Amino acid sequence: MNLTTEDSNTLREAKEILESPGLVIKLTNLIGKPIEKGFDLLPDNWSERISMATQGALQQSLKFAVNSLGESRSFAPSDFGHKVAVMVSGAAGGAFGLAGLTVELPVSTTIMLRSIGAIAQSEGENLKESDAKLECIRVFALGGRSEEDDAAESAYFTARMALAKTVSEAAKHIASQGIGKEAAPVLIKLIEQVATRFGIQVSQKMAAQAVPVIGAAGGALINTLFMDHFQDMAHGHFTVRRLERKYGEEVIKLAYEQA
Repeated sequence: MNLTTEDSNTLREAKEILESPGLVIKLTNLIGKPIEKGFDLLPDNWSERISMATQGALQQSLKFAVNSLGESRSFAPSDFGHKVAVMVSGAAGGAFGLAGLTVELPVSTTIMLRSIGAIAQSEGENLKESDAKLECIRVFALGGRSEEDDAAESAYFTARMALAKTVSEAAKHIASQGIGKEAAPVLIKLIEQVATRFGIQVSQKMAAQAVPVIGAAGGALINTLFMDHFQDMAHGHFTVRRLERKYGEEVIKLAYEQA
């Protein structure tokens, strides 16, 4: 099946978003110096602390996604309130640095998830369905292309394939048994896999905030950029899924690769 000209252009725009340079380049442009300088300023145990904070934030977001997404009125994808809320939490994170991450990250991640959910709805997703809810969580594993990626491969579809089986199994579990007080092994696996990818970008965010000239005000700007990045990923991802529902997954994957 051939795509219409409009859908072909839409898919091309989605690919430009999903394969665009990752967050680290955007942060480097914002702070005006290599992000590595910020890593040098983080304490020795920064990796472990970020890993714990990231998994905790995603666990809370998963519960929010399952229990809340699709259960209340939808917001427009451009809802400015999401950005304002993230700026406020980012200012707090910038003021307290790594010590405030365990408090700030769950808040900003949940705010971002609400915005991602609104974008999903705008592209026709039914957020009362388990798989649609988990697709919102999956967005946190989409980071755009990095310098290490194989130029011949799609960073987006590589990330999707890496999580496909776990997302499918987790959706089936939630549909039949719900979220539960104790996370099932398949849900723990999903959190761990998403956290591995999301944690890289959280680390980049914290490194940028560690630069002395950034501070609290810069933390707000960085969090806004952080949110914009995942909003972009959500727009691209749910556009691709909308076109897949219309034309089929294989047709869209082939058209994406040729775009």
